[in-house]
Amino acid sequence: MKKLLISPSKMALGEQESQIYQNILKQATEISLNLMAVKVENHPEDFLLWCYELLDVAKNRLNFDLLDNHQLPTVKKLQDQLISAISFLQLKTLRITPWPVLVAFVEQHRDALAIDEQLKLITYLADKRATPLKEMIVEDRLAFSGKHGASLDTSVYNFDVEWFSSTKNAKGFHQLLADLPGAFDEALAHIPVEGEVSEQNYQQFVVAYLLAFNGSDEKPTLAPATRLLAMRRPDVFTPISGSKLDALCSAFGITKLNNRDFERYWQDIVLTVHAMPWFKMPTPANEFEQQLADIKALLPCWFYYADKDTAEGSNYLKLLNKPKRTTSSGGKKTVRRGKESAEVLVDRALSDESIPEHIRAKRDSIVAEVEKGRSVDETISLMRTIFG
Repeated sequence: MKKLLISPSKMALGEQESQIYQNILKQATEISLNLMAVKVENHPEDFLLWCYELLDVAKNRLNFDLLDNHQLPTVKKLQDQLISAISFLQLKTLRITPWPVLVAFVEQHRDALAIDEQLKLITYLADKRATPLKEMIVEDRLAFSGKHGASLDTSVYNFDVEWFSSTKNAKGFHQLLADLPGAFDEALAHIPVEGEVSEQNYQQFVVAYLLAFNGSDEKPTLAPATRLLAMRRPDVFTPISGSKLDALCSAFGITKLNNRDFERYWQDIVLTVHAMPWFKMPTPANEFEQQLADIKALLPCWFYYADKDTAEGSNYLKLLNKPKRTTSSGGKKTVRRGKESAEVLVDRALSDESIPEHIRAKRDSIVAEVEKGRSVDETISLMRTIFG
């Protein structure tokens, strides 16, 4: 373990990496006796791999039974610092990474990142980018804006809508979006659905976005705006979130943005990403790579630290595997949906050519059940069982 802890001192670290190492070392010193009890056979010569190795020690190989209660916060802080360091180091590679190397990284981390699930979200929203928010059903609006809700039918929304920067904490934004979706439509209308997006387009969006908050006590913040922009044009805009902004800005070598830095977002994030080699010259070799090229501005989201807990933490999986709750009277507790949402979801399902005509004839009954909270697939399956 001692050899592992001191090995970065022999690496050619840059100024930022050296500071990160010193900060990690301070936390490691506090639990040095516990760390020394761990046998380490892998001694990476690369700082990124060193961070991964020490993180594995801190998460999986420490004897937590021997730790005092006052040491637990130190272990947690050490883990957080290592996770932040890994995100920073991986994001920093984007500045020089060619397209084939980027694709190889995504393939290597495909399971931990839940890539297939994330692509389902993008595929679902692909034909809704030009649809006004005010014309979307509530559930589609949640999917577009990045907030999970219990009303999301897992048979329809087979993905976590909070991938690519969750906005669940932007309560004021979501209240305004629910009350005045048309105001945000006016902002998004300045961003063309295809073709070049200019700085003027973006500035016009910002003016309209800020106006949407007029008359409200809520202050317009940057992160929810970038989520809307990224879902409108995933080939142009990279979404940001407050919890990951430190690593992103440090990796890109820029001063950290605050939550109102609308002008700097274009200059320091959008244009910086657009200047990277993999962004300028993607050369897709197959269908999967073409999918990535079509959403290339979202790809930095996959360079933050991820492990199996990341994929397993999907809100979709949690909702899918959630035990049925019961009311005090013993009945199942369900989440009701609006009639408009139920009708849209059912009509989408019934448009499948494999659905027999006698089941389609039961549309109104299916809608009624879905409105009560039953899933679309479950209801149609029930109708098949009853009516053959």
